Amino acid sequence: MARLAGRVAVITGASRGIGRGIALCFAEEGADVVVGYRTHPDEAAEVVAAVTALGRRALAQRVDVAERAEVAGLIDAALAAFGRIDIVVANAATTKRLPVVELAWPDVERTLAVSQHGVFHTVQLAAQHMVGRGGGGKILIISSIHAELPVATSAPYNMAKAAINHLGATLARELAPHRINVNVINPGWIDTPGERAFASEAEIQAGAQALPWRRLGTARDIGRAAVFLASDDADYVTGSVLRVDGGLMVTLGLSAPDAG
Repeated sequence: MARLAGRVAVITGASRGIGRGIALCFAEEGADVVVGYRTHPDEAAEVVAAVTALGRRALAQRVDVAERAEVAGLIDAALAAFGRIDIVVANAATTKRLPVVELAWPDVERTLAVSQHGVFHTVQLAAQHMVGRGGGGKILIISSIHAELPVATSAPYNMAKAAINHLGATLARELAPHRINVNVINPGWIDTPGERAFASEAEIQAGAQALPWRRLGTARDIGRAAVFLASDDADYVTGSVLRVDGGLMVTLGLSAPDAG
């Protein structure tokens, strides 16, 4: 259907996981893609190859979103390569999972620098470009149900996700006169390589069976949601938070699946 035909999308954290899923879904719908990455160059190159195999143009650009100058460099590289930016997805994030009383301050600072401040850098610089060219465009923030749920051992990440949800709402209000849509996606438990840093395969599979949908979400689940919000189908959608969690949040506290 090519809902994103002719558009250029910049995606941070796009070498693997959710960012990769979004990049590939965008390319399938006709978008050219700038693959922002920091630590996985080989995987970023694989995403570029996959995008080009779909007949779209792609560029991999290393960026540490915690560094504002590097985010500016990402925007500049996209404009130099493709001449325009129509969609920006602020996806890059990091976390350190420990109880609050055990956290080292540098780990807190790094989590906030990437997962909160990095999102601010990305959306602000993208918005400045979009406003400066006369308006129009789509800005997506990939947040988490952690913005709603105080998950133990994830305080800095929880803080960052709650903050960027409010940032998204504020930016949507400010950019509405420029017809720039700003929306947030709150993924639930998604099957990504990063999850393997915190749980074994057996633990992940057991956890999946406890979810309402009896499986973890996939990167493509988030990618398809992102395509909708980045397309003309969502022209009248701004300032919204789309929860993509397979029903996790609405069944919290239930001891057994609903009958029927």
